[in-house]
Amino acid sequence: MTAALLANVLYSTGFVLEKRALTAMPSVSVRSPARLLRQVISSPLWIGGSLALAAGFGAQLAVYRTLPIAAAQGIFVSGLVLLLLLSSVLLGERTSGRERYAVGAILLALLMVVLSLSEESDTVSRSAPVPLVLTVCLPSLAAGVLLYGSAERRSKHRHRLPTTGVEYGVAVGLLYGVSSLAIKGVSSYLTTQGLGSALLHLLASPYPYLLMFTGAFGLIMSQAALQRCRASLIVPVCTTVTALFTAVLGTLAFGEPLPDEPLRLALRIAGTALAVSVLLAMPKHDAPPPQPTPPTKELTS
Repeated sequence: MTAALLANVLYSTGFVLEKRALTAMPSVSVRSPARLLRQVISSPLWIGGSLALAAGFGAQLAVYRTLPIAAAQGIFVSGLVLLLLLSSVLLGERTSGRERYAVGAILLALLMVVLSLSEESDTVSRSAPVPLVLTVCLPSLAAGVLLYGSAERRSKHRHRLPTTGVEYGVAVGLLYGVSSLAIKGVSSYLTTQGLGSALLHLLASPYPYLLMFTGAFGLIMSQAALQRCRASLIVPVCTTVTALFTAVLGTLAFGEPLPDEPLRLALRIAGTALAVSVLLAMPKHDAPPPQPTPPTKELTS
C-alpha cells in the first residue's frame, strides 16, 4: 500500500513537471523524434519530471509483487485527485463542470473495483502464458499507434475546434497498458536468489522488449500530446485506459480469478462498465475561446 501511494505521488509530480517544461518549449512533433528528444533533455525541469516518473516505475514493480492487478490499478487511479490539484496550482489549468463530474465518476468506478477485492481470497499471480500475453499486447500496441496517428491527422484540419486530448489519452493509455503488463511480467522474475539465471529467463521472455517498445514510443507520443492538451484531462484519460486495460486483460492473461461472490463480482463489472461509459461520454473538444467584445461607439449629440 505504501509503495502504491508513493507511486501515485511520483507519477503525478512527474507528469506536471513535464507539462510545465513542455509549455515553455517550441512545438514538438512525433514526426521528428530526434529533435523532440534533444529539446526535452535540454530542460532541467523536464529531466526532474522524468526522474520522478522513473522512480514511480520502481515503486510500481514493488506493488505488483504484493497486490493483485485489479487492486493495484484501483490505488494508482486514486492519484488523479493529486494530479488535478497540482495541475491547478502549478499549471493554472481549469476543468469544466462536466469534466469534474467525469473524473469523479471515474474515481467512483475504481472505488467499486477496489471494494470488489478480498485480501483473503484474491491471489497474486506470478506468470502468464507467453502466447496469451502477445495475443493481448500486440493488437493493443497497433491500435494505440493507429489511433494516435488518426488523432494527429484530424488535428491538422482547418477550422477544427481545439481537441481536449481524449483520443491522445486513449492511444497513449493503450501503450502504457501494455507497459503495465510488461512491468507485472518483469516483477515475476525479480528474486534475491539465482540472479543470473533469473536474468537469462527474463531476457528470453517478451517483457523487456515490450517495455523497450512502449518506453520509446510512449515517451515520444506522450510528450507531443502533453504539450498540446491539458494535463488535467489527458492524464486522467490515459490513466483510466491503462487501469482498465491492465485490470481486465491483465487479470485474464495472468490468470488471477474473478470474485466468486455475487456482490463483489457485480461491483467489479459495474465499476468497469461505468469507467468505460465515462470515457465514451467525455467531451472531445474544448470550447472555443470567447471572442472579444467590440468597443461600443459613443453617440455624439
